[in-house]
Amino acid sequence: MNENEKLQEVPEVENVAAEAKVESAPLTETTQNVEIQESANEAPEAIAEPEQTVAVAEQPAADEPIADEPVAEATAHPIYETKEEVVERLQQIQEEGTGGNKSELDLLKQVFYKLHRAAQTAALNAFVEAGGKAEEWRAELDGAEENFKAAMAAIRQRRAEIAESVEQQKAENLSQKQTIIDRIKELATSPEEANAHFDEFKQLQTQWREIGAVPAEKATEIWKNYQLYVEQFYDLLKLNSEAREYDFKKNLSAKEHLIELAEKLADEEDVITAFNKLQGLHAEYKEIGPVAKELRDQVWERFKAASTVINKRHQEHFEGIKAREEENLQKKTALCERVEEIRIDELNSFNAWEEKTKQVLEAQAEWKTIGFASHKQNTVIFDRFRAACDQFFTAKAEYYRTIKDEQNDNLEQKRRLVEEAEALQDSTEWRKTTDKLIELQKQWKTIGAVPRKYSEQLWKRFTEACDKFFAAKNEATAEQRAEEKQNLEAKKDIISQLRQLASDTASATIDHVKELQAKWNEVGHVPFRDKDKLYKEYREVADELYKQFGASQARRRLEGFQKSVRQAVAKGESTLSRERERLQRIFEARKTEFQTYENNLNFLNATSKSGNTLVAEMNKKVEKLREELDLLAGKIKAVEAEMRAPKSEEKPAPKGEEALAAAPEQPAAEAPAEPATEAPAAEAAE
Repeated sequence: MNENEKLQEVPEVENVAAEAKVESAPLTETTQNVEIQESANEAPEAIAEPEQTVAVAEQPAADEPIADEPVAEATAHPIYETKEEVVERLQQIQEEGTGGNKSELDLLKQVFYKLHRAAQTAALNAFVEAGGKAEEWRAELDGAEENFKAAMAAIRQRRAEIAESVEQQKAENLSQKQTIIDRIKELATSPEEANAHFDEFKQLQTQWREIGAVPAEKATEIWKNYQLYVEQFYDLLKLNSEAREYDFKKNLSAKEHLIELAEKLADEEDVITAFNKLQGLHAEYKEIGPVAKELRDQVWERFKAASTVINKRHQEHFEGIKAREEENLQKKTALCERVEEIRIDELNSFNAWEEKTKQVLEAQAEWKTIGFASHKQNTVIFDRFRAACDQFFTAKAEYYRTIKDEQNDNLEQKRRLVEEAEALQDSTEWRKTTDKLIELQKQWKTIGAVPRKYSEQLWKRFTEACDKFFAAKNEATAEQRAEEKQNLEAKKDIISQLRQLASDTASATIDHVKELQAKWNEVGHVPFRDKDKLYKEYREVADELYKQFGASQARRRLEGFQKSVRQAVAKGESTLSRERERLQRIFEARKTEFQTYENNLNFLNATSKSGNTLVAEMNKKVEKLREELDLLAGKIKAVEAEMRAPKSEEKPAPKGEEALAAAPEQPAAEAPAEPATEAPAAEAAE
């Protein structure tokens, strides 16, 4: 008889806050502070807004550069579970001296104070539960917070230093580029000067390309000036037509190559990647010299058209994100309204509270499946949902405190039932006592919950008294179990036959094993005290047969594969190498799957009761994967052995290089089905 089937206990009043915390665990940090665990990969400023998209609709000059845009970062960050982990990561960033990534720093700050608030709230709740008053509570000094602030201050200072250094370098680059422009301007004063200083002019162009970025507000202006005087220089240049034509053709070839790359970006699945690559192509395009005057507009229009396609996709991508964020906001608003609409003042029973608790937990679970709203609204809507959940669980905790007297009364009633049951446990008046104990069990169901610390103890005493009586009764009526004893002998005989097959595998057949399994399932119940032991013996011998047939099957499959390898070895080393790579990929995939099942099985073994069907199925899956891994390892060794062996002088087969991969394995005998699990039959009370 299971306690969960007979009654539902109300949590102990003294521990009601902890119970409320458990019930709201998916989203709550404490009873008073419901916390939604948002995804740790949110980076508030990691997505470039659509307004920043580079526009290439107009062309002020033939080779005018496209304005640079800040590239959006999409960095995945780990999930931090403690404040110390956050501080450790910040200190690592501080030691690196690079200033870190802004989105990661924002995330670390958000996670730290989320954990910090949760710890303070938990401490406050513990203080209140211990009998203190909330207004008298004072937070203790937090060394982790001091370390966090110190590391963050150092990183901010380093970022400021880096930013200042970058700006200084840009200013220096601007000065160097202005000097180059002034010199080109001097060289372009007359055709004679231009012709005489052509080599110097080419060196100045090389220097220009090697100089880094300049301040953004000066980039367009200085590029236009540079382009203006470069074109003036070319216009004045009195080189022979062949040299000039060669230079233009070289520039045209380089620009056409970049245009082809830009056009191929239309097939790039990742919009952000395509956009970032396009910015790099524009940067290269700016550094290439002019083409023939009659081709300039044509080349530029083609490059601009390819850029427009990528920019349009980029814009549509972020518009889609905004639409999804708006949809997520509407869904989250609906969840807030659903929790807020709960009439707490109308919940006046345990079942009513449990029903509404289930609804709130369902809302919290659904919240987790919804993506982020906009950065501006996400925190606001979360705070609203959190406040609604806090209000509900706070009221529930208060309600539980009010039923302490009722629980104590239930405790006294159940104690009386336990004493009555214990007084009847040695009775030999089978019919009368059976009716009385059944009546006591019915009364037990009608009594409400008791304090949690007494619940298990009382239930154990009550069931032990009932079980003792019914065990004595069953023993006294053993003559009614004749059929079960016959079934016991029949099943023992089946086990004996299975053991004989296991000891003589040469004569064992799959059909014979399956026939015995079918007979086992057809035989009725056996005496309850023999049931588990008998089934354990049956399962052990059936498992042994299953392993023997499985090993035989694996051996035949491996021998068949080795034969295929030897037949295919004449087709060349490359075929064996590809086959080994294919088998290695399959082996790694199965190995990962095996580790996943094994981890899950360890967890289930630690938390599940014996006889759990899920654990049994997981065990079967793990065994099957282990056999498959052994077989794959044998195949890989067979291929490697053939690769190391001297090459045969036989001529390779005239058709197909994939004969090895496609070679069929030798057919293997089907392994017997694993024995069906026989659930213990419930003993019905007379």
